[in-house]
Amino acid sequence: MRSLVSRMFMTLLLSGLFATSILAQTSAKEAAANLRLQLSELQIRKAEAQALDEQLEEDLRPENIERSFAGFGSTHPERLRELRRRQLEITRARLRIELDEIDRSQTCLEAAIGEAETVAYWQSAGIDVGIPLRRTTCVINYR
Repeated sequence: MRSLVSRMFMTLLLSGLFATSILAQTSAKEAAANLRLQLSELQIRKAEAQALDEQLEEDLRPENIERSFAGFGSTHPERLRELRRRQLEITRARLRIELDEIDRSQTCLEAAIGEAETVAYWQSAGIDVGIPLRRTTCVINYR
């Protein structure tokens, strides 16, 4: 009877460890997949911001600023052009800051994906890494 109880205990213990290992492996795989999804969304946002930056660069050309006020009559058109140029430069500076934030977030996410994939690989090989998967915060505020 005692032998049966000890075998049952060992079986339950081993099955619990196996289930925990599978759960952790799934968790690491899910974390990597979630991070890859965040990275793809970030890359889409980066492409949109780069397109807007190119448009702003085109709009900042003097002939385009002048053309934007072609139909307006003013006693001081040079002030209007200067104001428009400053507005475009401020918008472009903010966009450049956002692009820098996106680059930092992209680097952070790529590192986190590598870590999550490494942990998932070790777990799939049955190696107990002993290191819990970090909660990575590579978040950018979308404006």
